[in-house]
Amino acid sequence: MHTTSFEFRSVPRIVVARGGAQRLAEWLPGLAGMRRPLLVTDPGVRALAEPCCTALSEAGVALAVFDAVQPDPPPEVVERALALAHEHRADGVIGLGGGSSLDSAKLVALLAGSRQELPATFGVNQASGPRLPLVLVPTTAGTGSEVTPIAIVTTGADTKQGIVSPWLLPDLALLDATLIRGLPPAVTAATGIDAMVHAIEAYTSLRLKNPMSDALALQALALLDRWLPRAWAEGEDLEAREQTLLGACMAGMAFANAPVAAVHALAYPLGARFHVPHGLSNALVLGPVLRFNAPQAELLYAELGRHLGLGAGRDETSACTAFIEHMTALSARLGLPTRLRDVGVQAGDLDRLADDAMLQTRLLINNPRPLTRADARELYASAL
Repeated sequence: MHTTSFEFRSVPRIVVARGGAQRLAEWLPGLAGMRRPLLVTDPGVRALAEPCCTALSEAGVALAVFDAVQPDPPPEVVERALALAHEHRADGVIGLGGGSSLDSAKLVALLAGSRQELPATFGVNQASGPRLPLVLVPTTAGTGSEVTPIAIVTTGADTKQGIVSPWLLPDLALLDATLIRGLPPAVTAATGIDAMVHAIEAYTSLRLKNPMSDALALQALALLDRWLPRAWAEGEDLEAREQTLLGACMAGMAFANAPVAAVHALAYPLGARFHVPHGLSNALVLGPVLRFNAPQAELLYAELGRHLGLGAGRDETSACTAFIEHMTALSARLGLPTRLRDVGVQAGDLDRLADDAMLQTRLLINNPRPLTRADARELYASAL
């Protein structure tokens, strides 16, 4: 399934440093001399950002802060942040937060630098540069947004648009485990499984799978499988937090090059229509999609299972089954809801969800097994 020729893109610099957020001023001079950045974050992590803001101010950096990002941000949030960037005459953007904050920061840097209108960037490779210098600092170990060329905006009550462009890759990704210490167990679990899904789907992607994405996906999955339960159970454990943060980052690098597929295609409608957090949406449909894909992806799932120490000495079918059972059981082990009905989905919603899932063509083309509308409905039904 490997492509015989491929291109691998990622960020030019990744820094892993405990307490690194308070040392950001050390790296800014190398980013086109950034002295007037806009920090983009959300109210939930504003307190986490405060030491970083103080340290930047003490270093003589003229910082403006936009702290009104909301989950699944609509275009209006991006436009408000962009207006502040213009007003501040920002010469760079720092995103600090979860995936929504990082996605918003990417788009502000792009739009402020290129002067494109946001709708003109929707889709794959529709965005054009230049952009402002960009630093991304995640506060969850899940989305991998700090190393992906992707941003998602919510364009309607139940619709989302993706922007995919190399211009969205930052100049610097900073992984600071102190920022995710004490993250609530439910958030730790959902974001961690989200990252594991990134690794699994990158490794099994029908398109653009390559040896470099494979290596990152395997290492990411191994790190997350080992350390996520400990980070969930012992939230103050910095080693566990750092390892899950690194695993999520590596999974992000993998799927940025070997794109995700049907798990995400079925998850997006759950987020758009029922406002289920993205990581939990992935967790809810993961088992059904793995079982559906198994006839075509058995060898790859067996390889993933053996990499985790599952199915040793067994044939491929047994090793594949062991992997699927292991991943399916993980959500329950980490205390997450395991059925769609647990998040408000009813039988009458299945047709609408299936219709929405089939609109995710940029994801479905990557799935190892072709998936029809009838298949999508049956998968939702099996998860209900």
